[in-house]
Amino acid sequence: MAHYQVLARKYRPQSFTEVLGQPAIVTTLKNAIKMGRLAHAYLFCGSRGTGKTTLARVFAKALNCHEPSPDGEPCCRCSSCKEIASGNSLDVLEIDGASHRGIDDIRQINETVGYSSSSGKYKIYIIDEVHMLTKEAFNALLKTLEEPPAKVLFIFATTEPHKVLPTILSRCQRFNLNRIPIGSIMDKLQRIANELHIEVEKEALHLLAQRADGGLRDAESLFDQIIAFHEGRITAETVASVLGIMPKSILFTLDAAGKEGRFAIAFEIAHQIFSQGKDISQFMESITEHFRTLLLIKIAGLEAPLLALSEADRPFYENSAKLYTQEQCLTILDFLIESQQQIRFQASPKIALEAILLRIIRTHQRLPIEFLVRRLNELEQIVAGNGSPSSSLPGPVHTAISEPKVALKNVGQESQGAPPSPAKPVFRASSDASIPTPIDLGIKTLQSVPAAIVAPPSPMKPAYQATAEDPTPSPADLGIKMPKAVPIAPAKTPTPHQQSIPSSEAKNQTSTHQPHRYDTLLQFAAVELEGTVKKTH
Repeated sequence: MAHYQVLARKYRPQSFTEVLGQPAIVTTLKNAIKMGRLAHAYLFCGSRGTGKTTLARVFAKALNCHEPSPDGEPCCRCSSCKEIASGNSLDVLEIDGASHRGIDDIRQINETVGYSSSSGKYKIYIIDEVHMLTKEAFNALLKTLEEPPAKVLFIFATTEPHKVLPTILSRCQRFNLNRIPIGSIMDKLQRIANELHIEVEKEALHLLAQRADGGLRDAESLFDQIIAFHEGRITAETVASVLGIMPKSILFTLDAAGKEGRFAIAFEIAHQIFSQGKDISQFMESITEHFRTLLLIKIAGLEAPLLALSEADRPFYENSAKLYTQEQCLTILDFLIESQQQIRFQASPKIALEAILLRIIRTHQRLPIEFLVRRLNELEQIVAGNGSPSSSLPGPVHTAISEPKVALKNVGQESQGAPPSPAKPVFRASSDASIPTPIDLGIKTLQSVPAAIVAPPSPMKPAYQATAEDPTPSPADLGIKMPKAVPIAPAKTPTPHQQSIPSSEAKNQTSTHQPHRYDTLLQFAAVELEGTVKKTH
């Protein structure tokens, strides 16, 4: 059987035109060759699979090519190009920095650097993963790197340039390679599929390009794995099954269930992930990317240039974006980023995942924080002004509050013309449906009492103590017993005539301590904010 060559090696770029995603670097190197402005050392750095070593080889081929093109491209036909491509060139030496990292290896380079090239124009040393060299090895290379012999070049490649000594960096021309765009990776995989006569869906290529995270080698290796697993037409479901990726339909189902308040879907999704053996870290990355996409749609729209969506997913994301607010997406995204670091240390990852999904669904049932803060600020201004709500509040804060009703039925006093006794105020339902009323919360309000059986007016303790600084519940609301106040001498028992006609002082005292509806709103807002609003001085 013939020797099989993996796709990443078989379709490795052999010229500058085949290098993807690095136009500025390619143009700079080609112009340096044409103008003869070559440096002694070059440093290519970037993430994995972006073409550092490949670009170093192509650059070496272009320097030693016997028949280069006018724009600096190697011919890939001469003996020098073929020897460099196969790794047998005597003029281009590739050294692995991880296995040749000692001072003795660098001393050997310093001893042989003076020899002239055999057939090419330049003698080139390519050191891959140069950051693995020891400090002593770097220091031994300094003198040779700064003043090498004529026609000698050093090309370094590394994924961690911060580990390279500053003295080495100052002697090199540094090039930072970009991550390869998703569109370029998809085009390269499509060309490979066409050459191999393989039918593949565009959505499947999109999944592979996303999973590669900007590395072309990773995408080609994953595509090679998919081809070995599946025969025939490759679909998105096939790619998701091989890579252990949950289908995006699960995320869209979560969006709809959150808006409908179906909390049971959180347990179903968690059970499906663990029963199928999916990677929970991969799912957390998927759901984080999902809400990042929704936030980008809310901010910049579906036509945003940074939005990488396939045509199949675009209508689903358009519908899901309507179910969230911008602040809600930002809150969920912040929470998911924090949870990604914590879920791996949980004793039960399944329960932790269920709690995360439940909290995401619960965001649909909570009032927005900016809404509550705005209401609290307006109530603070009202309380600081005159201690009672104004007749007209700005925006949706305006609420119709009933005036105290007066009981007209007085037993045995209708014929005497006794004045009616004032009764306790009764709350009415709010005209703003977004503010819960005591009736909506199941709180029984005070009812009117016949004047004949009304007790002598006495000061009534307010249910809640409103404050403009701290809306947290008081100790009395939490059931904490406080030290008893100093007893006050009881007032004299009023006469029957005084009982039926309350004094103006008693009226003022009763109305002052009357529980106010905005006090209740402050308490519920404090609970809803969960302590995110701090007391300010």
